[in-house]
Amino acid sequence: MTELSEEAKERLADVVALQPTKNKELQERWGMESGSEVHGFLEGELKEFYYRDENSLIRATPEAAELVDVAPGIEGEGEDGPRVVRVPALQVGIVEVLAARDDDPESVVSVLHKLRDAGFDPEVDEVRSGLRSLASKGVVETVKRTVPTFRLAVSRDDLEVEELDD
Repeated sequence: MTELSEEAKERLADVVALQPTKNKELQERWGMESGSEVHGFLEGELKEFYYRDENSLIRATPEAAELVDVAPGIEGEGEDGPRVVRVPALQVGIVEVLAARDDDPESVVSVLHKLRDAGFDPEVDEVRSGLRSLASKGVVETVKRTVPTFRLAVSRDDLEVEELDD
């Protein structure tokens, strides 16, 4: 097994905590210039500890979670989606304001306005990215209309959302 630097361990902990994730989410978390830079780091430093699933999302190996002693981003996946997810603060806010599972889905702009009313100040692209990340985790459902709209894919009562430390 490869000996990891402190930086590599910290970034591996991010992969474990954020999984399933994308290059873009890690790029933002790590302050990198491009998805290619993220890919290069993953392949160069963490190759043994991550893989891409059937949807090309980045996931950590079981050994990675043990090595860094970090709880995975999703726990207790059932047929209705995950039971516990660990996400950045903005995504916690999205879950709090987003239309419930049985409500009409809403647009990115609608979610943006609700977030701003709740005290967040994101850009529209951050909201869109957060919604897509939550959708990849099975927490949010995308409903295709003229523009994509979103609502929770699981009951709020059946879900525990924990904020990741930055």
